[in-house]
Amino acid sequence: MIHLFETRAGEVRPFEPAGQTVRMYTCGITPYDATHVGHAATFVAYDVVQRRLLDMGYETRYVRNITDVDDDILDRAAQLHVHYLDVAAAALVTFNRDMEALNLLAPWSEPRATSAISDVRSFIGRVLDSGHAYVAEGSVFFDVSASAHFGELSGLDRASMLAAGSGVERDLAGRRDPLDFVLWQPSAAGEPTWTSRWGDGRPGWHVECAALSVRELGTPIDLHGGGTDLIYPHHECEQAQAEAATGTTFVRHWMHTAEVHLDGAKMAKSTGNLAFVADLRSVYDPMAIRLAILRHHYRTPWEWSDALVDDAQRQLDRWRNASESAGAGAGAGLDEVRACIDDDLDTPGAIDVLDNVARRGGSVATGAALLGLA
Repeated sequence: MIHLFETRAGEVRPFEPAGQTVRMYTCGITPYDATHVGHAATFVAYDVVQRRLLDMGYETRYVRNITDVDDDILDRAAQLHVHYLDVAAAALVTFNRDMEALNLLAPWSEPRATSAISDVRSFIGRVLDSGHAYVAEGSVFFDVSASAHFGELSGLDRASMLAAGSGVERDLAGRRDPLDFVLWQPSAAGEPTWTSRWGDGRPGWHVECAALSVRELGTPIDLHGGGTDLIYPHHECEQAQAEAATGTTFVRHWMHTAEVHLDGAKMAKSTGNLAFVADLRSVYDPMAIRLAILRHHYRTPWEWSDALVDDAQRQLDRWRNASESAGAGAGAGLDEVRACIDDDLDTPGAIDVLDNVARRGGSVATGAALLGLA
């Protein structure tokens, strides 16, 4: 059995899928720029979980959405004076190449927000019917006062939630409480717009993931998450509205990955301190990039530097030389690698196991493959 840290509970717990088919969801990119290492670290962690589940005999349905309409991408399109879907198309070409180079398993489904407008409208209608939302000034807001469990995922008090959510959404007329988040909003001049019974407009950010995840996987989802920066407000809001719309538990196990830093600060598009995967793979072996990521535990914040890839490349070369010298065979250390993965995704421990095998002249091919390293 795999044990993973469960965000809502605040402790490592057994990950127990409801059935033989494991339903997994991670929040994908907003495609207005290239993929950075922080994104890659999240997707690589989930990829290792998925590989271990497949290794255990489970079937997986892994969904990773594409947020191709929201404030960030619309702002970038306005700056560049191009259509917002052209911005998305260019970024997605790079993203897909990055994910393929890093040897990520392809998602079972990769839905776009723009493909789900009718689903979003229906979803919002269900939230309104449940009494958890209200219409004001052409917008629809989620009423957090109607949600008895709002804040339980993040564990934040009101003041902390206000601080964490500041600036995430545009100021909109009619909002009763600063914590109330938008489900539907009027489009600004030049933005895409769709008709609805509350007025022409477009979805809010949080409702897109909620509607897509429910549409693709139903409820409850076995495993859901992303980076820790998404716990509040995004996942807190996603959970509240999904449970309001469906009347059932949204997620059975939440898993989040720690921040990746560069130059002493969190790697983020808003600050511009980014190491792009596309730039790195033009210089380095993508498997060395993946190994450099896996050498850090998914729940521990860490600092990126290109020197990490140089060191990982030397380690990877040792493994390849040892495996070639050992010849054909199942390889050694596989059970120990499995045990490390099962222990809250201890990829650094798994790498130490393989390094010891390689130093003894054994093949690490099968153990490395379980970590997604070709």
